[in-house]
Amino acid sequence: MGWTAHRIVLRLRSPMHIGAGKLGNLQRTRPYVVGRNLWGALTARLTRDDDLEGKPDPRKYQEVGEDVHSELAFTYFFPTTDPKGGQPLFPNLDARGHWSYGGDGSGAYTMDASAFRYRFLSTYASTALDYMAYSAQEASLHEVECLTPHTRDGTPVYLTGYIFQRAGSGLKWQDALHRLQIGGERGYGWGRVEVSTLTDIQESKVPLFGTDHVVRLDESRVRIRMDLGRGQPILAHTLAADFEEDIAGLVEPLVGRETKPDTRFGVYLSSARICYTPGARVEKAVQVQIGRFGIWEAL
Repeated sequence: MGWTAHRIVLRLRSPMHIGAGKLGNLQRTRPYVVGRNLWGALTARLTRDDDLEGKPDPRKYQEVGEDVHSELAFTYFFPTTDPKGGQPLFPNLDARGHWSYGGDGSGAYTMDASAFRYRFLSTYASTALDYMAYSAQEASLHEVECLTPHTRDGTPVYLTGYIFQRAGSGLKWQDALHRLQIGGERGYGWGRVEVSTLTDIQESKVPLFGTDHVVRLDESRVRIRMDLGRGQPILAHTLAADFEEDIAGLVEPLVGRETKPDTRFGVYLSSARICYTPGARVEKAVQVQIGRFGIWEAL
């Protein structure tokens, strides 16, 4: 049982918010698309495309979501200004504990963390209104951080990553890509993307984002060989308990909001999974497989 690899480049058409917690009145964003957000966007789009006449049954979302888990695997998607998807700006933690974005191991196209945030991130302030008092509602002022569709100098922003499709899959995910909204604040039009390029990769071994990490497509799950090489980073959340001595970096509890048929939208919280964050450094040669929500796990 094998997989087919597809290199995807999406042009960001509106601000994108990928929730990373709250700091005071600021809703922070991650500067990349995590697997859970991509899974949710594809699940929602595929479910609605399958029932165009009305509102789908909530149980249908669960069924389609399980199909996406079973028949697709995907990496995280990282910003770039290259319309062909080159020079992805993934987080990178060096041996001294300094964060940067991008890099090919030689220092090329590496951007300092503060320069990256200045160029690619912004915030939007808003408040709720008290219509009876003709004023802003007390204590409702807040800011939402976002990845912007253009850099500060006006350059278009793209998102690049990989989607892997299991042999025999019938999911029409390529059609769904053209009508995706990813992340939060979608009611305000945020998270809109359009397909810039979609390239089928015929090789059975694929270098991931130009790093030394090599993808294997001839197993029951998509596998990645991470060699020490030049101390390159992991490129997705990776279960910490599986690699306590093999990876060095920050860890965090990864939690997401989900909707169950018997609950209101987004009320259910998934169980926390303790993971190394993207950008942590590989200290030893290890192998992982891409699990549910794009999380990297031990074989």
